[in-house]
Amino acid sequence: MDAELRHLRALVAVVDHGTFTDAAIELKLSQASVSRSVAALENVLGVRLLDRSSRHVALTPAGERALAHARRAIADVSLFRRAAVGAGGELRVGYAWSALGRHTTDLQRRWAAEHPQLPLVLVQSNTPTAGLNEGTCELAVVRRSLADVRFATALIGTEARYAVVAADDRLARRRSVRLADFAARTVAVDSQTGTTTPDLWPADAAPAATRATHGVDEWLTLIAAGQAVGMTAEATVAQHPRPGVVYRRVRDAPPVSVWLAWWRNDPPARSEAFLRLARRAYQTA
Repeated sequence: MDAELRHLRALVAVVDHGTFTDAAIELKLSQASVSRSVAALENVLGVRLLDRSSRHVALTPAGERALAHARRAIADVSLFRRAAVGAGGELRVGYAWSALGRHTTDLQRRWAAEHPQLPLVLVQSNTPTAGLNEGTCELAVVRRSLADVRFATALIGTEARYAVVAADDRLARRRSVRLADFAARTVAVDSQTGTTTPDLWPADAAPAATRATHGVDEWLTLIAAGQAVGMTAEATVAQHPRPGVVYRRVRDAPPVSVWLAWWRNDPPARSEAFLRLARRAYQTA
């Protein structure tokens, strides 16, 4: 048996998400299926890639050497797919949480008016590259900088940050909040695609703890139950209203940068047109 793409994707997902359980959620597979895929890859190669002795899996030396090649193979397959089928008669734009927020619908309509022969399709993908590395889109809207040199990025605009609390939380009675209001609280954080990181707070006003979540729905469900508070970009406010959850602007938090990303060596033909419309939407606002 040879190594298959699904085996490589399972390995990368486990490394990126830290556990087999979280990798299974991301891949929309069972935990057992992900475990079998990694075990099959190890059997094919004849080496152990992951150390499963700790609470969070860790790469073995062989796994460290293999990981970069696994990522490259997945990316090459994505490039092959796009080269073989082209854009498929549409422009696919990925996003992790909220696309372009309140600008989304207006941009969709403007795009349809200017490019009636090339439908714009928005694709949600809760990965660091919002689907670029996975081959599900040609462009991606990201709110975390991409250090991977394979991708090029261009700034679209910026968004304010908002606190997110349960409707019966004491902060919900305010019109706005400050970073210091998060002190002694538990903050829900999506470390893969979220925009909230510990370095937002001064050392003497840091939250008491963080709680890991995976994706916007899990994040909002936790906050609505009063088990944590959150902070997010303005776009989430427009696209994810939720009963039992209240958004309040954080007055002293730095803005969130919104970027458009694409494969550096394979930019979509209409990337400049999309970037122009997206920037216009933010500048007009």
